[in-house]
Amino acid sequence: MNGKLLPADTYIVVNRTILSIEDKKKITMLYQPIIGHTAVSLYLTLIDDLEKSEFMSEEQTHHHLVSTMQLKLNDIIIAREKLEAVGLLKTYVKEENVNNYVYVLYSPLSANDFFSHPILSVVLYNNLGKKEFDKLINYFKVPKINLKDYKDVTANFSQVFNITSGNIIINNDNVVKKNTGTLNLDDKIDFDLLISSIPKKMVSDKCFNDEVKSLINALAFTYNIDDLNMQGLVRNSINEKGLIDKTELSKNCRNFYEFDNAGKLPTLIYSKQPDYLKNPQGDSSKRAKMIYTFENVTPLDYLRSKYKTGEPTMRELQIIEDLMVKQKMKPGVVNVLISYVLKVNNNKFTRSYVETVASQWCRLNIETVEDAMAAAEKEHKKIKKLMESKVKTPTTYQKSQNKSEELPIWFEKNIEKQEISKEEQEELDNLLKEF
Repeated sequence: MNGKLLPADTYIVVNRTILSIEDKKKITMLYQPIIGHTAVSLYLTLIDDLEKSEFMSEEQTHHHLVSTMQLKLNDIIIAREKLEAVGLLKTYVKEENVNNYVYVLYSPLSANDFFSHPILSVVLYNNLGKKEFDKLINYFKVPKINLKDYKDVTANFSQVFNITSGNIIINNDNVVKKNTGTLNLDDKIDFDLLISSIPKKMVSDKCFNDEVKSLINALAFTYNIDDLNMQGLVRNSINEKGLIDKTELSKNCRNFYEFDNAGKLPTLIYSKQPDYLKNPQGDSSKRAKMIYTFENVTPLDYLRSKYKTGEPTMRELQIIEDLMVKQKMKPGVVNVLISYVLKVNNNKFTRSYVETVASQWCRLNIETVEDAMAAAEKEHKKIKKLMESKVKTPTTYQKSQNKSEELPIWFEKNIEKQEISKEEQEELDNLLKEF
């Protein structure tokens, strides 16, 4: 949705599942270490809105949420998006003078499905550590009972009941049942390329079913594995029946990632600039289009777009992750930093240079793309004056600048007055379309 959420906008909560006390435990024990306490608090607050009616709440305004949770509306938006991303919530909106939202709640995955999930289980392990993760595994384990010396004497249905004729027509279309949401991912793997790269003699016709493809795509997302590397990992996971051993594939992908990342496992980061920190749309200048791009592309994909061939290195990806996880920098701000550093540092994305700029921006509490661009321009002017004071004449400095200095295009003074060219528009459109 493009419009801004307002406190006066209304919402109702719809329960399309059966939520139990055990579900609430799974939310706080399994999901909270991944999505954070604010998102969990929002989920539980929406459940409480259902208290008077188990399946649909009364209409409320978002001011009610702000007051109840004692949070800013922007924080509630981010929390809502995290719930949507992990499949606990679906959001629908009818746009009017006062927008009307419908929040549909879903149950968490079963403990078995959660611990088997190729993304959620890995991130939970990484966020908690082995000791706490093993505690959770043990908590959800069903105790084993030795029934070796016991005989099964359970009665079956036909032994207890008889069926007689009747004329009742049963319509159960809308009867509530246990529903869980899914994690929807963009396709990361080109399966036509992957399948064609493996000799047909190696695999069964049933090898690449929808379940296997979904697993491969999820593993590629989790461990940031490209098409070429995934081909080798899949080949090494094919068993004697010509099928992919899903456990073996997961293990191979994890080992591949740990080898390149000194034993570290991946975590999740909020990947795009939050809507409340974005510029209003409508300006058609070149600068406005660049700001829009910075705000709507993930840092990973923006860095990837700077490569004519090949992919960013794992070291570069680790730098980006550290900026967003440890430094808590906003994605749009990281994109500006990437653009600035690559230009002024001769296309080298080195940790020392990046962290020098990043630490300054963090101290300045920079959260928006425009503020990041202004900070970069201001810092450059300061360096320029310092350099001018160290050379004999301005002419000497100017000659050296003309030879070596390259700056981002958004440093141009008159860029706000410039209309974006057709070629530049196509380049930005392709970047946004691709990612």
